[in-house]
Amino acid sequence: MIRISFNDGWETRPKVNPFAELSGTSVEFRPVTLPHDAMIGQDRVDPQGAATMENGAGAYFPGGTFEYRKTFSVPEEHRGKRIFLEFEGVYRDATVHINGDYAGQRPYGYSHFHIDADRYLRFGQDNEIRVEARAHRDSRWYTGAGIYRDTWMLIGETARIAQDGVRVTTPDIDRDRAVVEVEARIENDSLAIRTLDLAVEIRDAAGAVVAADVAKVTVLPGEPAIARPRLYVFDPALWGTGSPSLYTCALSLREEGAEVDTETVAFGIRTLQLDPRFGLRINGRPVKLRGACVHHDNGVLGAATFARAEERRVELLKDAGFNAIRMSHHPMSTAMLDACDRLGVLVMDEAFDMWTSAKNEFDYSLNFPEWWERDIEAMVAKDVNHPSVIMYSIGNEIPEAGSAAGAAWGRRLAEKVRSLDGTRFVTNGVNNMLAVLPEVLKSRRQRQAAEPAAEGINTVMADAGDMMNMVGASGLVSERTAESYAVLDVAGMNYSESRYALDEELFPNRIIVGAETFSTHIDGNWKLVERYGHVIGDFTWTGWDYLGEVGIGRPQYLSPESPRPVHVAPYPALLADCGDLDITGHRRPVSFYREIVFGLRSAPYIAVRRPQHHGKTWGGSPWAWSDAVSSWTWPGFEGEPITVEVYGGADEVELLVNGASLGRRPVGAEQRFRTEFETAYAPGELVAIAYRDGAESGRHVVRSAQDGLRLRAEADRPVLASEGGDLAYVAFTLTDEHGTVHTAADRPVRVEVSGAGVLAGFGTAVPATEERFDATERTTYEGRALAVLRPTGTGKIRLRAAAPGCEPVELLVAVE
Repeated sequence: MIRISFNDGWETRPKVNPFAELSGTSVEFRPVTLPHDAMIGQDRVDPQGAATMENGAGAYFPGGTFEYRKTFSVPEEHRGKRIFLEFEGVYRDATVHINGDYAGQRPYGYSHFHIDADRYLRFGQDNEIRVEARAHRDSRWYTGAGIYRDTWMLIGETARIAQDGVRVTTPDIDRDRAVVEVEARIENDSLAIRTLDLAVEIRDAAGAVVAADVAKVTVLPGEPAIARPRLYVFDPALWGTGSPSLYTCALSLREEGAEVDTETVAFGIRTLQLDPRFGLRINGRPVKLRGACVHHDNGVLGAATFARAEERRVELLKDAGFNAIRMSHHPMSTAMLDACDRLGVLVMDEAFDMWTSAKNEFDYSLNFPEWWERDIEAMVAKDVNHPSVIMYSIGNEIPEAGSAAGAAWGRRLAEKVRSLDGTRFVTNGVNNMLAVLPEVLKSRRQRQAAEPAAEGINTVMADAGDMMNMVGASGLVSERTAESYAVLDVAGMNYSESRYALDEELFPNRIIVGAETFSTHIDGNWKLVERYGHVIGDFTWTGWDYLGEVGIGRPQYLSPESPRPVHVAPYPALLADCGDLDITGHRRPVSFYREIVFGLRSAPYIAVRRPQHHGKTWGGSPWAWSDAVSSWTWPGFEGEPITVEVYGGADEVELLVNGASLGRRPVGAEQRFRTEFETAYAPGELVAIAYRDGAESGRHVVRSAQDGLRLRAEADRPVLASEGGDLAYVAFTLTDEHGTVHTAADRPVRVEVSGAGVLAGFGTAVPATEERFDATERTTYEGRALAVLRPTGTGKIRLRAAAPGCEPVELLVAVE
């Protein structure tokens, strides 16, 4: 079918009750280009009281109902053709009307869906489509709202290749050749029997045809037919993380020699194997998953899913040492899947965060019993040709997993996935403590009754790692989760590394993945991953910081006034503050620590704790890294005590402060890959030198910023495409004349954008702020800010930026 972008020409507004409009209430529509997040531009709400999980989950953004409309025309010559509208994602409870008539709906906010539109259209005239979306206390994270992913118009003949109707599998592969089986669903909405030819070509990365075939297909009216040609690719280039070779399958549907439809899909040729001795093997080679959990928001863009934003996240995560992504906790966008295919990053795609038990008042559990099968079908249809996808996860921390009824639901979902795609593995991110939570709470109530001074919920959350591991290793969990794990190919375990060694004995055929783990536990977790064949990887919470669940990873310090840590940060907290990379894509110290633990970085890394907190008692959660920054610029703290953290995988590390050695200290695995030095702050230079077997194996230098502040602006690429969701990311830094970032000289930066583009988002990684992402002025955070430019045509995008005390800067980005 012909695919035409349907992203332009939309307008949006908060939904107004039509009766209220009749009485004079009016809210104007404003023009937008999709993808669009209707929530990110709202004013956040200060709860003016205690922060709770409910009001902090969505970063204090209010919910609401949002209305979109668009006027479009369909030429008269398209009368008699089949026309569908495809929505890749609308959050949430989407309803679609065309020319005033109900045309369809989709409750789940993360499934792509199609609207059969031609019956509602007025050919040769203007048509109006209206889409409503709702978001209200229905998630544990920032979801955004509205039509936040791409939309398409699909135009086809009455005989055609169905939408999502092509599936390519490679069931038999060896070094010399690969069998490529193409499954094509052909539909016939005419009144006559149609006999057509389906021509198939397999092309390599250079575009050369390496296999071809023609299959004859007879399709009865209203009864789809499946064509299944088998082709053979000799000397195949295998897809893998080191060499992500892609092929394309081009299909042409012909009738009496005339072409009536075409379709092209990308795919990869690779094998997957799984067993408890060798773990996961791809193309016969063992692979340990260095995984990152990520949410779907794109930081300063909110939930809007632009192709370039998704690609950039995958690029930066891979550069940071990850080879796998778990989309948490919903299906991944097509754009991110495409990027993972191209870049060689493995994917665990996840279906749901809840089944029949609600986690929020108005969440998807209200729709799950009626819609789960259709949403599973949508996820698999989206993923099936992507070689990066190796596992489907049917859920995350589902409370039912510890019950018999929950195990039955798990079996239903797992078997549904297998019926649609038997070429990948099925997992489920089970939180073992949550699975037996009723018993845990009952025991806690009994203990509190006997000991009134027993710990409260904040202490439980602060000790979440120990608590989850202790309960997770219990016999109660072994018994209650046995069936829920048995229905899976891979037992996904959240925060339960205590079971890794235990289950090798109790369940010798069980294969485990750490589906969600604390970043602060990565050194111990990775040792277990490397030691045990049945443990295939670790997915940290989280690879990329995100909006919502505010403050779960923020640094906290205890005091008489605050004797216990608080799980949720108060307004104006904005971010979870727990990613290896912050929301702008800047790597935080934990990212370099993880790279060292993975064995991917030989040089040491220096991070300096903020001197204003020196000597205080740490109280952060197990999601919280220290408050260290890789900076030696701390004006006002000259002569004050300061702690320097050094990470390294060598035998020992030496720290020099302005040329004076503070001695050598052991580092590496036995020291949890880190050590600390106490000194007094004096501007100048820090040098960490790592030694292995007595010889230097790497060094890291951090210098103080000097006088002469400058504002620098650098675009990630000089040329953009005018279509296809391209963006330019402009990084602003405040530096001295030598390029050293001044982390302690933050000031407002004002930007002006003109020409062939607009400012799509502007912000920083500051964890708490009332500044907005749709403003033209933002205050830098630790010397950095990020602007995102979206093209609106061809030509040049001109950006001018100014900050107090700095010379203005300008840059041009070409759009072709």
